[in-house]
Amino acid sequence: MWADLLAIGIGSLQGATFAAQFRDRRLDLLGVAIIGIATGFGGGLLRDILLGEVPKALLSNWYLPVAVGAALGGMLLERLFSRLQKVITVLDALTLGLFGAIGTTAALSAGLPAIPAIFVGSLSAVGGSILRDMLLSVPVALMHVGSLYAVAALVGTTTLVVLVALGVTITVAAVVCVALTVTVRILAVLFHWSLPEQRRLERLPRLVIRRRSRSAPTPAPTPTADA
Repeated sequence: MWADLLAIGIGSLQGATFAAQFRDRRLDLLGVAIIGIATGFGGGLLRDILLGEVPKALLSNWYLPVAVGAALGGMLLERLFSRLQKVITVLDALTLGLFGAIGTTAALSAGLPAIPAIFVGSLSAVGGSILRDMLLSVPVALMHVGSLYAVAALVGTTTLVVLVALGVTITVAAVVCVALTVTVRILAVLFHWSLPEQRRLERLPRLVIRRRSRSAPTPAPTPTADA
């Protein structure tokens, strides 16, 4: 529960800080708070829906107050946090790793195979940012060329599943997942790593089939006078 609360709090803080920067949208206090809460809850809601469970955010009195408090803090201290972009980047990477680890371990505990567990964990990691961008009507950052966001989540969740399959305890595997996800994400931001942009093929390769020409039959020898 403490890991879930930490992930939701950091996600709500980051989401509200991000939304507060759009001053031209004239968002009111409630709107910014809602976007922050949606960012914090998005990954967990997607995880629980995919696993067919009641969202854990509705099973305790702690989740909503933590999300609201973090969102209000991010909104009111937006000027302070906007000067600390490096801190926000680290918090964003930490949220990515925490939600990825929590989602993957929950999927494994529910009995899902390795590949579906990786999918659930990765979607849980990026779900909050997708919901945030949709509410703000901005292009979903996950879909565009940029720092490796979903790739960092995939690396972390895949590592967790592999370590569990090798007999490593779930706690150690989750810590390695978070650390690896944060590392990949921060290195991608620092060194501007990104996947190659999609390009269409201007010319399709042609398949050339050479047919063998049938050789003409050899004419019979002409009989000579001696014959």
